[in-house]
Amino acid sequence: MKIVAVTACPTGIAHTYMAAEALNIAAGEMKHDMKVETRGSVGAENALSDEDIKNADAVIIAADTNVPMERFQGKKLIEVPVKEAISNAQELIKKALTADTYNATNLSDQVDSIKNQKKSERKGAYKHLMTGVSFMIPFVTAGGILIALSFVFGIEAFKEEGTIAAALMQIGGGSAFALMIPILAGYIAYSIADRPGIVPGMVGGMLASSIGSGFLGGIIAGFLAGYTVEFLKKSIKLPRSMAGLMPVLILPVFSSLVVGLLMIFVIGGPVSSINNAMNGWLQSLNGTNSTVLGLVIGLMMAFDMGGPVNKAAYTFGVGTLVAGQASEVMAAVMAAGMVPPLGLALATIVAKNKFSHEEKEAGKAAWALGISFITEGAIPFAAADPARVIPSIMAGSAVTGSLSMLFKCGLAVPHGGIFVLFIPNAVVNLAAYVLAIAIGTCVTAGLIFGLKREVV
Repeated sequence: MKIVAVTACPTGIAHTYMAAEALNIAAGEMKHDMKVETRGSVGAENALSDEDIKNADAVIIAADTNVPMERFQGKKLIEVPVKEAISNAQELIKKALTADTYNATNLSDQVDSIKNQKKSERKGAYKHLMTGVSFMIPFVTAGGILIALSFVFGIEAFKEEGTIAAALMQIGGGSAFALMIPILAGYIAYSIADRPGIVPGMVGGMLASSIGSGFLGGIIAGFLAGYTVEFLKKSIKLPRSMAGLMPVLILPVFSSLVVGLLMIFVIGGPVSSINNAMNGWLQSLNGTNSTVLGLVIGLMMAFDMGGPVNKAAYTFGVGTLVAGQASEVMAAVMAAGMVPPLGLALATIVAKNKFSHEEKEAGKAAWALGISFITEGAIPFAAADPARVIPSIMAGSAVTGSLSMLFKCGLAVPHGGIFVLFIPNAVVNLAAYVLAIAIGTCVTAGLIFGLKREVV
C-alpha cells in the first residue's frame, strides 16, 4: 500500500523528525511505501506532491500544529498527536488504512472544524504557547550566542563603546534579545487568531518589556491579543465593499488599542510586581534552597522529555536570562535536559544485554542529541520501557540540576549544549558544570543497569 504522512510539532525540532523516522521504519517493516512531509522549524521538507497524494491509499497527519488539509480531500485520513507516531507507528498505519474518508466541503468549513477540534483539546493553550516559543527560540539562541561571543573579549569588554565586544552585545542583547518577548507574544496571538493577531500581540509584548512585566507579561499579552482579535472578528460586521478594511485598519487599530490600554492600566502593574517578586526570590536563593530548585527543575526537564512540563521548565529558565549576565537557573535547565539521552546512551554501552539491537542503534544517536541539548532523544527508550526508564532519567536530571545550582554554575545562553562550553565566559564555573552533567549521566545509566531486565 502507498501511504503519505505529515509530521509537525510545536517547536519543529525533534518530535517532527523522530515521528517521520518512526513512520518510515514501521512502513518498511510492514512492506508499505511511505513518504513523510516534515513541517519543522526550517519549513516544509520532502513536500508531498499532488501526484503523491493522488496515488496514496491513506494519509496520516501526526501533528500538534495546524497543517494545510484541503489537499487531502477524499482520501482515507487519520489525525493524531505527533507523539503517537513516535510510540505506536505500526498501529497508526493499520488505523489509517481503515480510516474514514476525509471530506471538507470547503476550506472555510475545514478551518472551522480544525479550530473547534483544537479548542476542545486540553492542550490548546499549550499549543498556542509553544507556537510562540518555537518562533522565539531562534531569536533567543542567536542573541545568546552573540552575547557569549562578546564575552570572549572579557566579561565586561562590551561596556567599552566602539569595540567588537560592544557591537556583539548590541546585536545580541540590544536587538535579538529585545525582540524575544514581542515575538513570543506576537506568535501566541498568531496561533490563536492567525495573521491579524501578530500586530496586537507584538505591541502587547513590547509593552510587557517596557513596563517591566517581562516574560509572564508577554505570555499574557499574547493570549489577550489573540482572543481580542477573535472577538472583534466575530463582533464587527462590515459591508462586503468595506471588508478589505478589516485586516489593514479595523483589526490592528482596535485590537492594539484594547491590548495596549489593558497592559498599561490593568495587567502591567500586577504582573510586573509578580515578575519582580519572582526574580527577587530567585536571586535570594542560596545553599539548600537553590539545590531544591535545581532538583525540581531536573525532575521537570526529564518527566516528559520535550512535553509541556519540560517546556515549562525551559521557558522559566529563559525568562531568567538577562543580557550580559549568566543565569544559574538556565544552567540547571540545560544541564538537566542533556542528561536523559546521555544517560541512556551510556547505558546501552555498559548494559548491552538489556537493550535490543534497535535500542543500541538509537543509543548512538542519543549521544549526539544529548550533547546538543535535545532531551527528546530519550523518548524511544521511555516508550519501550516507561516504568524503568522515566524514573531513572528523572533521578539523573534531578541530581544534575541540584549539583549545578549547588556549584553556582551559570549560563549566559539559552541553548547550544556542549558547543557553548567552548566559548570563553559563556559558562560560569565550567569544570563543575561538566562534572554535574557527568554525575547525572552516570546516575541514570546506573539506575538503568540496576532496574532494566535483560533482553531475551
